[in-house]
Amino acid sequence: MKRVATIILNRNLPNETDQLWKQVDDNNHETTDIYVVEAGSDSNNLSTHTTWHVNDPESLRQGLRYSRGMNFALSELWKDNKFKNYEAFFLITNDTEFQTPHPIQDLLDVLDKHPKVGIVSPCSDQWGENILLQEQRVKYFWFVHNTAYMMRRNFLESIVNTQSPDMYRFIFDGTNFRGYGMESEMIAKAYANDWAVAITSDVQIRENESYLLNRSDFIKTEPYDENLKLYVEEGKKWMRDKYGFNSHWSMNSYAKLFYDQFFEYNPDLIGWRL
Repeated sequence: MKRVATIILNRNLPNETDQLWKQVDDNNHETTDIYVVEAGSDSNNLSTHTTWHVNDPESLRQGLRYSRGMNFALSELWKDNKFKNYEAFFLITNDTEFQTPHPIQDLLDVLDKHPKVGIVSPCSDQWGENILLQEQRVKYFWFVHNTAYMMRRNFLESIVNTQSPDMYRFIFDGTNFRGYGMESEMIAKAYANDWAVAITSDVQIRENESYLLNRSDFIKTEPYDENLKLYVEEGKKWMRDKYGFNSHWSMNSYAKLFYDQFFEYNPDLIGWRL
């Protein structure tokens, strides 16, 4: 049985998604099964490797975005009794570009060497965090802004919503449509449940922003600047409604609280702290 389920999120960019699928399969075939979620794609813009096509009227109109798309795929694996077959899940969008040849095995190596890590993220040479990961190539962080995560199944089982496994509530909060603050909420859930969140510079990726900058009409989303504005405005409203926080810093501080407590309970891991 393969150790990892890789989930790729696509909307109306079939060629790019197929290229990413091939790259993952060519270099990690022995390690992962690959699933593709069509997040409200038009029927004529589906990847040749499509697993699920979410095509209800609302999804066709506005897409799923990261939270709902990944919730959908993971909940389908749960309903099909396949969820428990995997040790971890690698969640990526179709604008992910790998700069290392065997990212999945390298991320698995981090999970194998760090049994308390529930989430591990690749790094990027464009991130400031890369500077902190020169000598010690794995560190436990309290903030990770990314759309490529490997998540340990045992961690996810501690937070899944088993009563309503669907696109709106399973792992992520699907009411936070564009995902501003999503990563801080997930990190807080990890540390609150005695799991760490790591970044490793052994796996390097980039997000190809040209898709949003130049092809927003194909993706059927707002132009980049408008999308960014809505991302922040809607996310801040979600944070205020759910947590009473009025800034992203408050959300980060919430995650940092559990981060600090984690090392109080696990002093043997202090060497991995920032």
